[in-house]
Amino acid sequence: MAMIELVIACFIGIAIGTTTGMIPGIHVNTAGAILFASSSVLLTAVSPEFLCVLMVSMSIAHALIEFVPSMLLGVPQEGTATSILPGHRMVLQGRSKEVIRIVSVGGFGAIMVTILMLPLFAIALPILHDISKPFTWAILLVASIYLTHSLTANSRDFLWAILLFVLSGILGWVIFQTPISSGTTMMCTFSGLFGISTILYSLNESSILPHQNPFYELDIDYNKFKSIFAGGITGAILGFLPGFGPAQGTVIAQAVSGTNDNDDDDTVNFLLATSGLNISDCLFSLIAIYIIGNPRSGIAVYMSYLVFEMGLNHLAIFIFASMIAVSVSMVLSLKLGDSFSRLMSHVNYRKLSIGVILLQIAILYIFIFYYKAPVLYMTLALITSTAMGMLPHYIGIGKSHLMGVLIIPAIVIYFQMFV
Repeated sequence: MAMIELVIACFIGIAIGTTTGMIPGIHVNTAGAILFASSSVLLTAVSPEFLCVLMVSMSIAHALIEFVPSMLLGVPQEGTATSILPGHRMVLQGRSKEVIRIVSVGGFGAIMVTILMLPLFAIALPILHDISKPFTWAILLVASIYLTHSLTANSRDFLWAILLFVLSGILGWVIFQTPISSGTTMMCTFSGLFGISTILYSLNESSILPHQNPFYELDIDYNKFKSIFAGGITGAILGFLPGFGPAQGTVIAQAVSGTNDNDDDDTVNFLLATSGLNISDCLFSLIAIYIIGNPRSGIAVYMSYLVFEMGLNHLAIFIFASMIAVSVSMVLSLKLGDSFSRLMSHVNYRKLSIGVILLQIAILYIFIFYYKAPVLYMTLALITSTAMGMLPHYIGIGKSHLMGVLIIPAIVIYFQMFV
């Protein structure tokens, strides 16, 4: 693959990732599914490597940029869900410039930590993976219960969280057992659980931003560096566990960095660790194809279909692409964040949200018709996942418990394989 091709693919990916990241509720897996679904046409013009580099840079750019609308609008995506409360709290104090800088620096720093630690991960993780593989189902089950308990404040919330975890898992199992294209079914469930449901709920809330302070202060001291490092390491651990999202990783990152989100300094460290693990997890779930031969995210699954034999050359190309993507995205994140915080006072939030919901539904139905999937069944799946996605908002618990949609099918598959 020529260097110029690599750079072109990288910048197209950054452009797509920036667009999807800036539109609240659009999951990166949705963009990946669209690309993968169009791959038979695209491969007549470009190589599989070109598409993979495009997907790598798109997912890295999306993971960093999605913090901008999440922090300013208070509309979480799965990757930013846990960081919304402390981040949005700072925005409501007029500190949006500071928040945008914190999440940008956290993401950039953590990806560098992940890349620097790669030789160590490449040696240790395959051994750990081989030892743990027969017990993966048990590790996932115990970790899910422990993290669900850690993420809930009382026994009422814990019971609700377990119920949602199991119900979303059943939904995932039923939907992924169908012969319908996996890209379309994933797009349908993720749109419902994390996209449309979140925006529908946020339509009830009127988001008005206060005047934003044009001055900010961000000095990287030892504690902040520790939080960035914790984010990078936790992201790698997450990328290694199937179906685990950044929300579950936040609990681990808090334990590693020794922070919570209560006082001001800890809020900054918490946000650094959360944004760091979100981006690091994103990169590592792609690298896991090479290290342990197992894709760990929707985008990674699509890439594994495009490139059957993942070699060291591919790994070097993807790391190079991710470094370009994270560097350019960091600059874009700062620029867009500052512009966005100025623009927000003039935007009709309600019209924007309705437009995003209609766009998501239109894209989904284009693919349903293209793949000749049963329209009634997919409509029912979309309504079910949207309804399920709205429950956490009304119950007052985190949406991360809905990751049962991926974790429970993984537990069942590993259990069937090794028990």
